[in-house]
Amino acid sequence: MSIRVVVDTNVLVSAFLTKNPLSPTARIYRSILAGEVIPLISDEIIDEYKDVLHRAKFKFNPDDVDAAIAYIELIGEYLFPVDSDEDFIDPEDKVFYCTALAGEAYLVTGNIKHYPQSAIVITPSEFCEIHGL
Repeated sequence: MSIRVVVDTNVLVSAFLTKNPLSPTARIYRSILAGEVIPLISDEIIDEYKDVLHRAKFKFNPDDVDAAIAYIELIGEYLFPVDSDEDFIDPEDKVFYCTALAGEAYLVTGNIKHYPQSAIVITPSEFCEIHGL
């Protein structure tokens, strides 16, 4: 059975940056590639992935980024985010939270403080522990 989850952009950035294959972000990314974890996505989330992962400061190979995003689009489950009256430090984070609400799924992020306190907002380490990754 696949695990459905909203993956914040910072988790993908960390997965691309890490040299540690045992890091929680690397394990989550590998689980996505293996089809064990199904990312819940929206057009806005995909746009954010493209924008952030292509930033010159990261120096990621553009072909690798495009392949990763194309795969996420292929296997991901598109949802329409529900609305929320919650306040966000960065308004662009709202779509991740609202998509998790729509999918009744976890939102995995390295920036817990950017989101409302909620049982659905968890760190990569917590996600890996919960799901035995």
